[in-house]
Amino acid sequence: MKNLPLIFCGVFFTIAFSWTGLILTSQIQYGRLERATASEDETTLYPLQMSGAAIRGKDVYIAQGCLYCHTQQVRPRHQGGDIERGWGQRYTVARDYILQERVLLGTMRTGPDLADIGTRQKSDEWHYQHLFDPQLTSPGSVMPPFRFLFEQVPVGETVRMDAIKLPADYAFAPRPGFQWVPRQEASDLVQYLHSLRLNYNSPESRLEE
Repeated sequence: MKNLPLIFCGVFFTIAFSWTGLILTSQIQYGRLERATASEDETTLYPLQMSGAAIRGKDVYIAQGCLYCHTQQVRPRHQGGDIERGWGQRYTVARDYILQERVLLGTMRTGPDLADIGTRQKSDEWHYQHLFDPQLTSPGSVMPPFRFLFEQVPVGETVRMDAIKLPADYAFAPRPGFQWVPRQEASDLVQYLHSLRLNYNSPESRLEE
């Protein structure tokens, strides 16, 4: 028991140094970051605020486990080939994430990085087809289909603008007189994917030429 004070001090200082290194130092370095303009001539502040639909879509993204197969961090050229693969126009920096309550950096890249997917794929139709059946847009993809995010509704007088366009002999074609359309969850998810953009300069990182 004579060593109890020494043990206590050792444990206390171990925890204190760890907290200082991991929490306090990070807060000092990044806690005061604010949005910035892309250049001296602009007034728009980046990153942009997400819309309400995009915020709901982020919840869908998390609930469906997308973060387990996709990252949202583009590495610098000397750390990997992300930019060469077209996954981003520049590497990501801490400022890109300051508006996010939960940062979805990810840990595994079963699929491509999505930090700049809103710039790479601007078409709603592409995203809806990809969610409905990834093989329609990316043959050979290991991503599972998310057809449960869609529903069949009667065609009525006109085909809806967001109705999924499918091959004539497709196995999951809608019933005669019906069309596959996205549920609210699918629509929100696509809006979230559109919001993921790195098409602006940051004080720490510039767009690649």
